Amino acid sequence: MKASSAPQGLVEAPEKTAPVVDLRSDTVTRPTPEMRRAMAEAEVGDDVYGEDPTINRLEQRAAAIFGREAAIFVPSGTMGNQIAIRLHTHHGQEVICEERAHIFNYEMATMAAFSGCVARPIYGEDGVLTWAEVKKRIAPKIYYRAPTGLVELESTHNMAGGTVYPPEVAEEICDGAHNAGLPVHLDGARIFNAAVALGKPVAEITRKFDSVMFCLSKGLGAPVGSLLVGNREFVDRARTCRKMLGGGMRQAGILAAAGMIALEKMPARLAEDHANARFLADGLARVPGIKLDPGRVRTNIVVFDLSGTGMTSAELSRRLAERNVLMNGINPELMRLVTHMDVDRAACARALETIQEICAK
Repeated sequence: MKASSAPQGLVEAPEKTAPVVDLRSDTVTRPTPEMRRAMAEAEVGDDVYGEDPTINRLEQRAAAIFGREAAIFVPSGTMGNQIAIRLHTHHGQEVICEERAHIFNYEMATMAAFSGCVARPIYGEDGVLTWAEVKKRIAPKIYYRAPTGLVELESTHNMAGGTVYPPEVAEEICDGAHNAGLPVHLDGARIFNAAVALGKPVAEITRKFDSVMFCLSKGLGAPVGSLLVGNREFVDRARTCRKMLGGGMRQAGILAAAGMIALEKMPARLAEDHANARFLADGLARVPGIKLDPGRVRTNIVVFDLSGTGMTSAELSRRLAERNVLMNGINPELMRLVTHMDVDRAACARALETIQEICAK
């Protein structure tokens, strides 16, 4: 046992534990000091009356960045997606989406409960659908078949590992759907990550979608909030749906103030998160028993197969948590980690070293 150097009768403080490296999601980010100051000083009003000046500025700026007529602030990405589904569809219709889509797997069947629609899920390689696959799933106009009401895409695709839609693929789907009389909604929760990966502005890569939802509270670092953009008539109708879902807020400019900083300043640093994700992917690919292709890691999400280690994702998560490294499993064989502004390269290196040590035992 190590000899104590503490004076007789005094208890030594425990050794300092390593800080937590939280790679569960980019939703765990904390607002920056600049965001906190802006929140404290925000000019506010009643947004249900349309009188919150900070909300109004954020919505106007988001619309301008996306080249749209209007935008609406909502508390969450789920609410934004579900408002879009409600507005684009009618009860008894189908929504075509990729089978790992967030709207299908992680939004509590709200498309059924709120909009009376069911999903028509399709598998896409790396989470990316093509028009050739989509058009085969559009329901024929027969009275005994549920008609297709909407096509939905997700970029970056969360559960497919942060993959990005090539603009030409997304635009072909939009063109084909529009020719078939169908609207297309984009779950662009991390669309700024996609824009950085593609080296193109968000307005360019989303221009043919009828509506786009994007989050401020993930890689952009704001504490709360998403926006839904579209034409003026669509956004006017969205306000009614937002109220129905309990999303009408009062002095919400406190949140919008942080969101404005997230929107204006934080996209510029997303490339750092992408580089850290690739660093982790390169290291993980060398760990015996772990399978992934680092070349497919384009943004800030890494999904890897750990079945060759003999551990389940739950076991690896538990053992990592014991060493203050947090990440979650997707299923017993797949793990997901997400880089963000609160995890720097040194923290990523410690997480990688911890995984290597656990897998070596």
